[in-house]
Amino acid sequence: MADIIDLSLIAESRKHLMKLLEARGINYFLSKDARRPFQLEPSRVDLVVRAAAKTRKANTGRVHVSAYERARREVRRELIRRVVAEMLQTGL
Repeated sequence: MADIIDLSLIAESRKHLMKLLEARGINYFLSKDARRPFQLEPSRVDLVVRAAAKTRKANTGRVHVSAYERARREVRRELIRRVVAEMLQTGL
């Protein structure tokens, strides 16, 4: 049996992520722990997905439960990619 993925939530999550990255930068999504300077803050990732889901619900209705986890993974992947790019740019 195939899983159905709600791509609209992922697309909306990416839009919200890009807006937050423009407004606050990549450091907004990083943990403030000095021992782990490049660790993502899970609550900030959830914030992006919840905001996207709220917008999605207002526009089209209910969001499928499994779409939340898929959107979180996609947002985390994008943030990890950007953190690695920043690390490489600074020479770490």
